[in-house]
Amino acid sequence: MLELRQFGARLGARQVLEGIDLRIGPGECVGLLGPNGAGKTTLLRAAQGLIRASGYASLAALPAAGRARAVAFVPQGREIAWPMPVAAVVALGRIPHTGAARAEDRAAVERAIARLGLEAYRDRPATALSGGEQARVLIARALAQETPLLIADEPTAGLDPAQQLAVMGLFAELAREGRSVLVSLHDLGLAARFCTRLVVLHGGRIVADGAPRAVLTPELLSGVFGIRAHLGITPEGVIFQPLERVRP
Repeated sequence: MLELRQFGARLGARQVLEGIDLRIGPGECVGLLGPNGAGKTTLLRAAQGLIRASGYASLAALPAAGRARAVAFVPQGREIAWPMPVAAVVALGRIPHTGAARAEDRAAVERAIARLGLEAYRDRPATALSGGEQARVLIARALAQETPLLIADEPTAGLDPAQQLAVMGLFAELAREGRSVLVSLHDLGLAARFCTRLVVLHGGRIVADGAPRAVLTPELLSGVFGIRAHLGITPEGVIFQPLERVRP
């Protein structure tokens, strides 16, 4: 679904990413982690050809039309500028296919609205919704695109706890259905609970890549995130709780 080889990116004079090798296959829900400034957003955007980069990126190598059918992107920016009905905003996700005109496009829109629990909002102006509700609308728009890969940049930011769990549960469900998800997160607890694999960026490079229990070691948490935390395995899954900041 996504392959990067010896991938790098600069922002102005600063080398943000260097020597990135990453491959994501079907059925994976991959959490992209790292402290502020680690290069997560740059990687997500550059991997899609939205920022100039060096090395190989499978998505960036596609023509624009093919890329739009291969990957759906939920960026950090959440603002919806026009007072369009929620269903019309979600229908924009069908533009790479037919422009939301056929019955199958309408069905895709309705599926996306249902999966985000937006049925009660479908005819309301999207600009009249709260920030968290608008975020869910934009996630639904990406779902309506029905691409094999979904990339989301901090999609749970600003959502209440119930919606954070719902969105991450949805991403995990998409992976179980055979699609691929790459999601950047600051909440390590959500990442540990819902992602099948974690990739950690630090200093513009990948410093860890693997299952949550293997990645979230005391050494990595201290060295990369500057924290001490508790990681427990329970009958309900992985429980991760930050405990204190570790001062250098």
